[in-house]
Amino acid sequence: MKKFGMKLFTGLLVIGILTGCGSEVEEKQQQSASEIDKGKSAVFPVTLKDATGEQVTIEEEPQKIVSLIPSNTEIAFAMDLGEKIVGVSDYDNYPKETADIEKIGDLEFNVEKIISLSPDLVLAHESTADSAKEGLQQLRDSGISVVVINDAANFKDVYSSIEMLGKATGANHNANVLIDEMKTKLRTIEEKAAEIKQHEQKKVLVEVSGSPEIYVTGKNTFLDEMLQLINAKNAAADQEGWAKMEEESMIEENPDVIITTYGRYVEDVTSDILNRNGWEAVTAIKEKQVVDVNEDLVTRSGPRLAEGVEELAKAVYPDVFK
Repeated sequence: MKKFGMKLFTGLLVIGILTGCGSEVEEKQQQSASEIDKGKSAVFPVTLKDATGEQVTIEEEPQKIVSLIPSNTEIAFAMDLGEKIVGVSDYDNYPKETADIEKIGDLEFNVEKIISLSPDLVLAHESTADSAKEGLQQLRDSGISVVVINDAANFKDVYSSIEMLGKATGANHNANVLIDEMKTKLRTIEEKAAEIKQHEQKKVLVEVSGSPEIYVTGKNTFLDEMLQLINAKNAAADQEGWAKMEEESMIEENPDVIITTYGRYVEDVTSDILNRNGWEAVTAIKEKQVVDVNEDLVTRSGPRLAEGVEELAKAVYPDVFK
């Protein structure tokens, strides 16, 4: 949209000079650009490159949207597009309005069901683009615009996801507002975390699945970035991504705090960890610093990640983040 606006502005300015009324044309152009930025209007058709490198042209502002993954749905609702969402995945659980929206299946979405909803736009996701390649092509062949949103690995990637979704739906202004809100919240948390001295920083082990095969969050993950934001040390920093870690190695790291993200699936996850054999000397066990956090807030690549950082901060440093 910026390139289009600049070309149009240049063309109008030249015409204005030739006709002797350049200032008037420029004023009108600036006013129009301002209205678009404020979300009063959107310029369609738009062409964008999605996460697969596909050039997607959307002819008109979408009025009916299907989302194939919860993170896309949360972003859309956060940008006030909820009324346009006519289909979501079986995994969608936020916001509460998703409970009343037509379900289109899980990772193996129902192509016929989606087509029957007559959407203008389907929001797919890079993480499942390969496995869903055939189904997505069927949607395209039926005349539906499909945009594959990038699989975000950090906050910068999430901002890119929001921008892409905003461009595809004509909600550019709302996308920018949402990004600014997230950045503001994170800055506030970082400023508070800056009060924590280096010798006060806690070592944190984050478990994303429990015994007998314990998986932790290593470097190059959202949770690793979150720990850095709150001035905490990752006890699994030598691991890559979501990694399986041996108990002996975790005990040797001696974390001050253990965070879990799978409490919804285990009846009493805190008790299970506190009573692990051989862990009695671990600081987090001795001081009973085992906390379960909302999985969706810290792993789902959407706008609530900023809330996830805050929840994590309160779990690790309850005295600082009251």
